[in-house]
Amino acid sequence: MNLPMSRRSVLRGAVVLGAAAAVSPLLLTGTAQAYPWSRTLTQGSTGADVTELQIRVAGWAADHASQSRVSIDGEFGPGTAAAVRRFQAAYGLGADGQVGPATQAALNALEQSDGSTVHFNFSEFTDRDSGTFSGGKVSAATAKENARRCMYKLEALRKKLGNKPITVNSGFRSIAHNAEIGGASDSMHLYGTAADLNVPGVANKTVYQKAETCGFSGLETYNTDHQHVDSRADLGRSWWWENGTV
Repeated sequence: MNLPMSRRSVLRGAVVLGAAAAVSPLLLTGTAQAYPWSRTLTQGSTGADVTELQIRVAGWAADHASQSRVSIDGEFGPGTAAAVRRFQAAYGLGADGQVGPATQAALNALEQSDGSTVHFNFSEFTDRDSGTFSGGKVSAATAKENARRCMYKLEALRKKLGNKPITVNSGFRSIAHNAEIGGASDSMHLYGTAADLNVPGVANKTVYQKAETCGFSGLETYNTDHQHVDSRADLGRSWWWENGTV
């Protein structure tokens, strides 16, 4: 659950161990700037580089409101290819669904040297009390990785909103801080897979509707002072869009 703006610090900018073994592989900690792509990736490719690709194009899961997500499973299938084509079209590349040097360069251009993304910093996602990723329901490394994955979806959301800057009001929360501010006992913030957003000059309803195309499986109502997004399906949870598909 999310909280009124007055109960949180506001920072500039903008996800996971699942409960079931069937959840896709989730940890790729220590990713460096300029991922070392060593080959062109196409449908049928498998491996860690495909997993990283899927993380980076996860925000391009659909063209319209759809409860669709890119599986982070290291297998380059039709869903990954479709997301790649949407990413390529958005960045002015030939939309052939193949991930060669030009597409790899565009993906790397979104990354900062510490593994965060060009428009979002890890500091925007840390617990507001401790300034760390510790004390949640997953390890600090997992929470930080989840935040990184959220950033790539938010990069897609930002692009779809016309490159409007996104403010992250709340990212990861420790159990203690979450309890202090009255958060839900199993809030997605405790896993690092959630963010509460504000986009100055853009209505929350518009943010919500664009987020419906970005693979976010948790969307709290837009009738509030912020927009909550999360990737709860990556935890093996059911999809939850409070306003439905609009």
